[in-house]
Amino acid sequence: MLLTLIIASFTCAQTKDPEPRLWDVNGVKREALVFAPTVKTVGKSPLVFDFHGHGGTAKHAAHVHQLHRVWPEAVVVYMQGLNTPGKLTDPEGKKTGWQSGPGDQKDRDLNFFDVVLSSMRKDFNIDEKRIYSTGHSNGGAFTYLLWAKRGDLFAAFAPVAAFAGPYFIEAKPKPLLHAASEKDPLVTIGMQQRTLDRVKRLNSCNNMAERWAENCQIYPSKAGTSVIVCLHDEGHRYPEWIPAVIIRFFKEHSKQ
Repeated sequence: MLLTLIIASFTCAQTKDPEPRLWDVNGVKREALVFAPTVKTVGKSPLVFDFHGHGGTAKHAAHVHQLHRVWPEAVVVYMQGLNTPGKLTDPEGKKTGWQSGPGDQKDRDLNFFDVVLSSMRKDFNIDEKRIYSTGHSNGGAFTYLLWAKRGDLFAAFAPVAAFAGPYFIEAKPKPLLHAASEKDPLVTIGMQQRTLDRVKRLNSCNNMAERWAENCQIYPSKAGTSVIVCLHDEGHRYPEWIPAVIIRFFKEHSKQ
């Protein structure tokens, strides 16, 4: 009931229209939707990067994920992918997505992130201790790649329906919230569980879970890098209650 009330209250929040932005990244036009803060606060603004799934768009992600409504004090950037071969579907790369590992597509998406982060730092008063990444499916996998290759920049990560590749061996401990479904027909729960087991070892988590929120269990870590696992029965969909949970998690973590 409490989570439902939180979602309802944020859905009513006033937001400005997003600003479509363009960047030239190594000669390629790249796009994102940028939501500026609509609620003024004392001090600097948190920054959230959101990555759509394979075949998705920044516009659709903004409409479904609604992170800018849940956290109106933050700068929220919905990134737009390019046509990319998929690991699980679309091997010919006819749909939009994100590089799946270091060096893929000449690191075009890691370079895109670098350019946009630099731009946000120039355009907004960003709190360097409160930068976050989240994404669904292929976008969640790219969030894991950012953790491995750009982890020092972030305070916490929140992938949904995703798994990490072999590159994750480079990752350093960071707080994680991961949402998954045992009924996911594409990114199976076994694939996701193997990633979660790796992260819990990396983060020195206690194997005894505790309740953190409805549908969510926390595996505490004395190092401050706890892992929260949120399970649902909606398959590969992005549950409508997840944004409020993700933002609650982000608000609880700033970079040490």
